[in-house]
Amino acid sequence: MNAKWMIAGAGALVLAGALPWGVGYLTQQQWQQATKEVNSNQPFVRLETGDYQRGILGSEVIGTVSLINPDTGESRRFDFQADVTHGVTGSLMDFEPLGGWSSSGEDWFPDQEPQLTLETRLWGTAVFELEAPRMEMVDVDTGESLSTSGGLVRVEIRDAGSSADALLVWPALALTGPDINLRLSDLRVEQTMNHLTGEVWVGSGEMAVNSLSLNAAQELPVTLDRISVRSRSEAVDSGQRLDSRVAFEVEGVSLADDSYGPQRLVFALEDLEVEAWNALMTGFTDLQSAAMSSSGAGPEAFEQQMEAMQQVNEAVRDLAAAGFSLGFPELLVTTPEGQVTGSAEIRHPELTADEKAEMLMVMQRLTGDLNLSLPLALVEKYPELQLQLAPLIKQGLLVQQGNRLVMKADLQDLVLDVNGEEIPLPPLL
Repeated sequence: MNAKWMIAGAGALVLAGALPWGVGYLTQQQWQQATKEVNSNQPFVRLETGDYQRGILGSEVIGTVSLINPDTGESRRFDFQADVTHGVTGSLMDFEPLGGWSSSGEDWFPDQEPQLTLETRLWGTAVFELEAPRMEMVDVDTGESLSTSGGLVRVEIRDAGSSADALLVWPALALTGPDINLRLSDLRVEQTMNHLTGEVWVGSGEMAVNSLSLNAAQELPVTLDRISVRSRSEAVDSGQRLDSRVAFEVEGVSLADDSYGPQRLVFALEDLEVEAWNALMTGFTDLQSAAMSSSGAGPEAFEQQMEAMQQVNEAVRDLAAAGFSLGFPELLVTTPEGQVTGSAEIRHPELTADEKAEMLMVMQRLTGDLNLSLPLALVEKYPELQLQLAPLIKQGLLVQQGNRLVMKADLQDLVLDVNGEEIPLPPLL
């Protein structure tokens, strides 16, 4: 009996030692796969691993992160190191810049250093977390300073990368200098994402800011209260169609001694065919990648750009033939002189296979409408605005109705009817 227990105990010890080694091996494979996906799925960040020293209970990683400007191709490189701890069901990676968190000779974090970690599990879950303490940065040459409270950034990736939750909480940020004073309070961002297919993700998100104030030299102080951005994208019709909506809102605006609000703008995309939308997103990604190709302006790069452009054109055609609508169903701008209101929508009907085959242009069957109303007192108070709107008023595109200026427009058969004035549109698409 004792021998059996000794054998079982020895087996348990071997298993306990082997599990961290196996976890370390899988962690290295996951890191290599994640690096490959980061570099291939977007052109803005490039991740490179210089050295990966894997042990039984832990590993050490040295690498670089390059931030790339897609327009110029310029990049800024940051070297990092990570200490990896292997557990029984996952690993914990603790990252730190090789040069430290502060610039040479500076102490940006007087209380403690930031902590940046990545926790992974064998079943495909990963949690990226940044805990940032209070920060103080001062530029002695310009007299500008940046100070922030402690903050938290957390991204949880589940189901082998097919779903993710993100959270950002930052109570306070201030940028001050001789000519500017910018303050932000209570920033919170939440985002939930689920992969639908290809380049298409669905989910919901919200960004909220309690207040944002700006006091610049030679300008009136401005404060925006309770800013919010809410978005939602969802699959409908058994995942074949996509609806998306984004709402921007500012509860109050304070300018000098005046205060007014709310301000609201809503964008909406409805009934998009998922397959065509995915092809369009893929085409844009390929077009951007081709434009940034290191091969420059050679024949191969030009051919790649033409292929991507052709893919975009075909996707737009397929998207229109499947039917869709887009626009802003709600516009509300509150001013001391009154409210500016409006809405607009562009639609394309769903076509049969025969109608699609005969389709010459996307614009041919587009229909739409636009409504805009603004107070006459607003135009009369600001001469610059009056000069900009004067041609529209003269042509009858803005007409006076009581104490308001109104525009009502309808689009059909490549003709835009604005307050009874018909404007033929050129067939551009």
